[in-house]
Amino acid sequence: QVQLVDSGGGLVQAGGSLRLSCVASRSIFSFNVMGWYRQAPGKQRELVGTFTSGGSTSYAEAVKGRFTISLDNAKNTLYLQMNTVKPEDAAVYYCAASRQSNWSLYGMDYWGKGTLVTVSS
Repeated sequence: QVQLVDSGGGLVQAGGSLRLSCVASRSIFSFNVMGWYRQAPGKQRELVGTFTSGGSTSYAEAVKGRFTISLDNAKNTLYLQMNTVKPEDAAVYYCAASRQSNWSLYGMDYWGKGTLVTVSS
């Protein structure tokens, strides 16, 4: 059973930075894609960005230029570097992963439990 443990959330001032981490219980090479989602109170969960096995990244328009996803293969860890954080970035952030090539159609296979990001203005 694959486990994803996400962490790093907390209180950050608007304009500040925060880095989230997601440690996988098995080699991240086994995944076709890893990514970050977020869900704010009263809103649907949304995709923040992804990192594919081919090394490409993609981001939601709302975070482009501010957030960066990276991988540390040796540590089986996915990161989300959040810069110039805005109040609207406040949410529970979830790490996710899939072994499927059609993950965008069927969804991610594995999920972390989430880490809360609170933004003070």
